Amino acid sequence: MPFALPDGLPPGQYLSSGPIPLWSSDEFPDDVEVLWPRLLQDLRGRGLVPLLCGPGSLGRPLGLDHVDAVRLDEVLAADFAEYRRGRLPFWTDPTPDPAPDPTSGPMADPTSGLSPDGTEPWPHDPGPPFDRWPGQAPRMPATAADPTPGEAASSLLAGLLDDAPFGLEDCRLVLVPARRGSDALALLGWAAEAPLPLLCALLRSWEDRFGAQAVALFGGELHVAVTRPPVEAGHVDLLALEHVLSTADNIVDDPPTPFPEYATRLAGRTSWSFWWD
Repeated sequence: MPFALPDGLPPGQYLSSGPIPLWSSDEFPDDVEVLWPRLLQDLRGRGLVPLLCGPGSLGRPLGLDHVDAVRLDEVLAADFAEYRRGRLPFWTDPTPDPAPDPTSGPMADPTSGLSPDGTEPWPHDPGPPFDRWPGQAPRMPATAADPTPGEAASSLLAGLLDDAPFGLEDCRLVLVPARRGSDALALLGWAAEAPLPLLCALLRSWEDRFGAQAVALFGGELHVAVTRPPVEAGHVDLLALEHVLSTADNIVDDPPTPFPEYATRLAGRTSWSFWWD
C-alpha cells in the first residue's frame, strides 16, 4: 500500500504517475460536494491532495525544481511588457473589433450595427489600466467572514454539478501525495496547453495570498476555489492582470470580455475558472 487512505472513500485503486503513486476512484464520486470538506480535513495531516481529474489529465510529471525556478514577478513583468506591445493598438482604438468570419453569411443591414454575418461586433477592450507591470495583487488577510476551504470547494463543486460542463461526468477523484495543490498539478504533469511551470508558480502564490486551491481539471479546464478573494477595485485589477498573464484562453479573449468588465466580475468571487485550447 503506497499510502494509507481515509475511511469512506468510494471504490478505487492505486495508480502510478512517474515516480509517485496515486489513488483514483473507479467512478465519479457520489455527493462529491459533501465529501470534499471531510477529505480536506482528513487529508491535511496525510500529505494528500484531492483533485477531480478527467481522463487524459495525467502527463509527464514536472519536477518541482522547475516550479521553484520561476521568478514569478520577473516573469510576469516581462510577459506583461510583451503582451502590452502586442495589444496596445487594439486597446487604444475605440472601434469595436469585427466578429469572426466577417465575409461569411448573409449581408446584414448596415444600420443594424451587425457584422456582415449577422453577429454583433466584439466590444472595444481598453485593456488593463497600467502602462507598466504594477506588481502582484496584495495578500488578503483572513477574516471571520471568509468561507473555509471546504465550504469554498463545495460551493465550486455544486456550481459545476449544476452547469454540468462537458467532461465533468468522466472525472475521477484522485489523491496525490503532495504538500499543496499547485505541487499536485506539477506532479501529475497536467496534460493541457497551459504553461505548467508558470501556472504552478501562480497557483502557489494564489494559495498563499488568497487561499486558492485547485479542485478540478478536465480537458483543458482548471477550476479553483478561493477563500480570501480581493474585493477592492485596485486589488481586483491587479489580480485580473495576473489571470490574463496565465495565458488562459477564456480570460478576456474568448469570449471577448473587456478587461474592466472581467475585473469587476472577479471582485469577491470564490471560484475561478480557466481553460486552454
